[in-house]
Amino acid sequence: MKKLKEVIEVENQGLVSLLGKMVLVICNNYFYFGKLSGVNDDCIEIEDPYKVFETGEYSSPKFKDAQKLPVRTWLIMKAHIESCGESFKSV
Repeated sequence: MKKLKEVIEVENQGLVSLLGKMVLVICNNYFYFGKLSGVNDDCIEIEDPYKVFETGEYSSPKFKDAQKLPVRTWLIMKAHIESCGESFKSV
C-alpha cells in the first residue's frame, strides 16, 4: 500500500491563476470566452462573455463564430468545465 505522507497547498494555482485574463472555457456542451473575473467552490464568473460556436483554426487570431451573450457577466458551473486556459484569440 502506498500512502501520501505530506500534502502541500500551493497558492494561486489552477483557476485562480487565470483571474483577470481572457480565457477559453471548454464545457460539456459549449465553449465560452471572456475575462475570468471570479472563482468560488461552485462556479466561475466571466465578464463580457461570448458563447463560441466554432473556434476555426486554432492558429487563427479570431474565432470563426463567437456570439456575445446579452449580459455583463456569466456564471459557469465548475462541474461542467472540461478544460480552460488563457486565450490569445479575439472575437
